[in-house]
Amino acid sequence: MEYRVLARKYRPTNFDDLIGQEVLVRTLANAIASGRVAHAFLLTGIRGVGKTTTARIIARALNCIGEDGKSGPTISPCGVCTNCTMISQDRHVDVLEMDAASHTGVNDIRELIDTVRYLPTSARYKIYIIDEVHMLSNSAFNALLKTLEEPPPHVKFIFATTEARKIPVTILSRCQRFDLKRIDNQMLAQHLANIAAKESVTAEKEALDLIALAAEGSVRDSLSLLDQAIARGTGEGASGISTDIVRQMLGSTDHAASFRLIETLMKGEVATALELIQKNYTDGADPLLMVQDYLEITHLITRVKVAPQALSDVTLSQHDREAAKKLADGLSMASLARLWQMLLKGLGEIRQAPSPLTALEMLVVRIGYAAHLPTPAEIIRDGVAASPTAALREHAPAAAPTPATAKANLELIAQPEAAAGQPANFADIVKLFEKNREIIIATQLKQDVRLVSLAPGRLELRLTSALPRDFIGKVGDFLGKWTGEKWQVVISSEEGESTLQQQAEAHKQQQEKSAAAHPLVSSVLEQFPGAKLVGVKSN
Repeated sequence: MEYRVLARKYRPTNFDDLIGQEVLVRTLANAIASGRVAHAFLLTGIRGVGKTTTARIIARALNCIGEDGKSGPTISPCGVCTNCTMISQDRHVDVLEMDAASHTGVNDIRELIDTVRYLPTSARYKIYIIDEVHMLSNSAFNALLKTLEEPPPHVKFIFATTEARKIPVTILSRCQRFDLKRIDNQMLAQHLANIAAKESVTAEKEALDLIALAAEGSVRDSLSLLDQAIARGTGEGASGISTDIVRQMLGSTDHAASFRLIETLMKGEVATALELIQKNYTDGADPLLMVQDYLEITHLITRVKVAPQALSDVTLSQHDREAAKKLADGLSMASLARLWQMLLKGLGEIRQAPSPLTALEMLVVRIGYAAHLPTPAEIIRDGVAASPTAALREHAPAAAPTPATAKANLELIAQPEAAAGQPANFADIVKLFEKNREIIIATQLKQDVRLVSLAPGRLELRLTSALPRDFIGKVGDFLGKWTGEKWQVVISSEEGESTLQQQAEAHKQQQEKSAAAHPLVSSVLEQFPGAKLVGVKSN
């Protein structure tokens, strides 16, 4: 006989065989028992969790007539009556299954709607199963609306899709929706063990756990992988499905080796870590899967660090418990958080890199180098015994002297208000304009004007850029108004002092230079290559 793959051979034929969907089974059982069966169902979920299989089971449950030919709808189809047999063999004329991926147009739906008004030939209900329903065009959905809202009593619609968000809300509102869950890894591994036993194949528990993990909650994917593992592990000289066979098949790395690599990296032993990476790659491990494994282990260690009860997880092996506990005790939360962020960023780099192995090795080098770096808290704790701010003030080198005029100007700019009475210097004049909300002129005086000389009632300036023609007149008028004296403002050709803005910039640079020369700050800059001072706060 032709060989049937496991995904087809062990396809559930009743709700008892459907694993991991207890909510759906309980709801349908209550609906059938009370006679409150909806006219349209929408089954959503990832690939391989049983959407189409559930649709066929519903069709059998609603059309089963029992062994005596007189029974009504039941949650447990007999599997031997004519309707059950024909539906399971995909040849019942009243159960129409359509693939919306290849029948997307409005004409396909019109043909379907034309047959709705006819009574079933032999079944209790005429059932339409539309797979991948989100692939229908907008016109096809619109053509289906009226029939879907008020179908004849002998018609039931069952839709299946992996993309419920692509279905119009007008369709969603007319259906009873069931979201089929991903199958838990432990439940999926047990399911694979039962099937392996039925196939008379020996399989290591860890091997089945790896298959369940790789399937990501999909029963069909797990059975396909199990089929492949059986083909690899039952040949000449093979004794069954071993963990090594599954690892080679999946391109995954040994979990113990992943723990060992993380421990090596966090010690800063980069050369040893690169050797482990190369060995895993030679053994067939995929760089992307290796990083994903490191992320899972980092997550486990962090969970153990913050919540030790995570070690009681029954899915963890004894080795994983011991290794996670050891690393959690030896690593700080700051180190684990940094490791997680670097691995997560490296995952994207490996996906885009032309050579994933090269990208992985560079990621390992970065992580190993970062393992030597102290955290900011450790730098402060080790470098300063007392208050870091106080130490900076105590040991900071004296700032280089600045010209007396510039220093006075800078200090007066920092004051909240200009001095009362006559302005004593150019900065005082600028503050007078700011106080009286002549902000535009104040800004021009700071940025575009050099002071040449200042005397009572006389201001001599040099302009560094073009200013409005009435600028000089306005300055004199405002000063006379605010001081009560007549002011003469003239333009000079002499160089004059730097602008107030230039003086402020020079003072800021001097502060940063003085701060960078401090032993503590220079030590931090050396520990973090590329770091720079972004500001200095004066006390």
